[in-house]
Amino acid sequence: MANIICGVDVSSEMLDARIGMEGAFERFASTPEGVEALATFCRKHSVELVAMEATGGYEKQPFVLLWAQSVPVAIVNPRSVRRFAEAMGLLEKTDKIDAGAIAWFAQVKRIKPREPASEIQERLTALVLRLRQLTDLRTMQTNQRRLVSDPIVQKAFDDLLALITRQIRSLEPEIAGLIDDDPLWKKLDAACRSVKGVADRTVARLFADLPELGTISNKAIGKLVGFAPLANDSGKRTGKRAVRGGRSSVRSILFVVAELVRRYEPDFAAFHKRLSEAGKPKKVIRTAIAHKLLTRLNAKARDVRKEFQCAT
Repeated sequence: MANIICGVDVSSEMLDARIGMEGAFERFASTPEGVEALATFCRKHSVELVAMEATGGYEKQPFVLLWAQSVPVAIVNPRSVRRFAEAMGLLEKTDKIDAGAIAWFAQVKRIKPREPASEIQERLTALVLRLRQLTDLRTMQTNQRRLVSDPIVQKAFDDLLALITRQIRSLEPEIAGLIDDDPLWKKLDAACRSVKGVADRTVARLFADLPELGTISNKAIGKLVGFAPLANDSGKRTGKRAVRGGRSSVRSILFVVAELVRRYEPDFAAFHKRLSEAGKPKKVIRTAIAHKLLTRLNAKARDVRKEFQCAT
């Protein structure tokens, strides 16, 4: 547990830093020079951890630059920090108060530093994100085209769709090449795709959005993604357990792929049949199948990582 924590409230132009809840406060520009000054500020106060909120991507540059200055950093959820602050009676909201609340939250939650992703991981994440954006855009434009009959407007749609398709086709081999060039990813890719119905896009999405695959327990990864039923009991009442939170981008792809997997994998089909015959709601069955797929993939990835470590 870090003894001295610096909370940093991030905006597009400024970094507001505070030592603990009531310690020294200073503002820095969100520039390389400003981050260097922030690192000096942290060393001056013997800071063991810098905690900053995820702020729409504005936190990425200071996060990486602070690590480059050998300052341990962790990213925290802004909604969790806000709820924590309100629960602790901090109803006021200023940059100074927010920075202190971040530090206090990190101390109470015993937040640990998280090192930046590797360069290849960052590149894969960026490529997969762009591929997903283009795929969603193509679907949207295709649906909109069906609603028009004017030939000029249709031609405009066709030209845009052709451009989007070309960009998608240019990204796909780049993503495949990144995975093939990395020895570990190549083995993980083969292991995941051994499950019938899991294709290359699914694997790339998991590598980009769930780099923890195979590094934590099945229970932990289920909770991380948002598939683990959460208890809702009080006294003699046993409430309905629901799933919430987690990584929606991973859940969305697993929901789709799980429907394909159950057509080809006998144990998934049997599991689906057993739940259906038990009268479980369709939504519960859908979630359970996707959770089972995640567990299967995590177990396969964990085995691959162990073998890879032993070999190297």
